[in-house]
Amino acid sequence: MTSAENKDKLRFPTSLGTSTATEISLLGQDLPLDLMGKVSFGELAFWLVAMRRPEPGELRVFESVLVALADHGFTPTAIAARLTYLSAPDSLQGALAAGLLGGGSRFLGVTEDCGQFLAKTLKAHDGDLPDTDAGWDQMALEAIRAQRAAGKFVPGLGHPNHKDGDPRTPVLLGIAEEEGLRGPHLRLFEAIGRMSEAALGRRLPLNGAGVCGAALADLGLPTELLRGFALLARAAGLLGQIAEERRNPIANDIYMTVDRNAVYVTPDNQTV
Repeated sequence: MTSAENKDKLRFPTSLGTSTATEISLLGQDLPLDLMGKVSFGELAFWLVAMRRPEPGELRVFESVLVALADHGFTPTAIAARLTYLSAPDSLQGALAAGLLGGGSRFLGVTEDCGQFLAKTLKAHDGDLPDTDAGWDQMALEAIRAQRAAGKFVPGLGHPNHKDGDPRTPVLLGIAEEEGLRGPHLRLFEAIGRMSEAALGRRLPLNGAGVCGAALADLGLPTELLRGFALLARAAGLLGQIAEERRNPIANDIYMTVDRNAVYVTPDNQTV
């Protein structure tokens, strides 16, 4: 086989981006002429994953999720980014990556964990979904009890700071309702909030990361990729954290406070 024949057989199909010496195509569109200045970044992000343009209501819910997850103060992800930037100011990408790598089961990753938990619960009922709040409450009660019997936490339930309610949750629920997108994942999630006290003995708030996961799942986005959307949102917040670190540094104070107050204890005296 000649090199020309081999080249003709090499094909790497994609529905995303391609380019030639004179053109750049994305999603089958001419990127400069059809997309730039005409499509928002949020719309493009949705389109890249779903392979379809979102409807206006879907875009409003989706971008509300991105805004809700962009920044939440001095969380571990923000602190990690700032401290990494302190250590390696020549590596902006390292600081951003450090913050993003902290998106796990306690921070940010809850978005995906909650979406998957809700989707699994709904799938177990094989499309036979309730048509009353009482029916959703019963489904939620069973799901919470099963999760706890397995020794697991219910993702999206509880918050270390917003003990009396995460302010993001009712707003996103309201937006989804206004746009006719309060689907089964959100309805089940709301019922989990209502039934937390009956199942666990105390009422726990529905957190923002969880409601974002439920909303994204109701948009039909793959639950296996929901953490990616949380990280996409947080990337903007982390860039803001690093920009503020440049303007008003605090990372060195964090480092020195911990380092100067480190006290040696023998391993036998350490609290586990």
